[in-house]
Amino acid sequence: MATELLERPEPIAPTEDESREAQETARRLAPYLGGPLRVQILGDGHPQDIVSIPASALRLLARILTEMAEGNALTLIPIHAELTTQQAADLLGVSRPFVVKRIEGGEIPSRRVGTHRRVRFQDVMEYKHRTDAARRKTLEALAAQAQELDMGY
Repeated sequence: MATELLERPEPIAPTEDESREAQETARRLAPYLGGPLRVQILGDGHPQDIVSIPASALRLLARILTEMAEGNALTLIPIHAELTTQQAADLLGVSRPFVVKRIEGGEIPSRRVGTHRRVRFQDVMEYKHRTDAARRKTLEALAAQAQELDMGY
């Protein structure tokens, strides 16, 4: 299933009508996010079945609807999914050789499948969070230095 999710074409941004509908649905679901929620399924306008939606799934659905309401396209990837080096590079917004160097340097764990490397989505995201935090720290230090030097920023 993880492979199916990753191999699908690029997500398509929601239409304006879908964004409006998502915004309204998210607003109406908000009071129920403590979940679980029992939902009646209607088929052709007639009651068909009642299903229970767990609280965690309900919160995820609300997040998806909120992103759609803002016009954002989404891709859902399980945290245990394994990515190719190209998929990891696309996710990080860098080149595949950059990712390979990070793997070879031990910054991103991987495993071999034949001659190919696979990296866990979770490991890629942990790497991203570490580098983002380091960038923020450097930026804060530069901003503090600019203030000390009265550079007018």
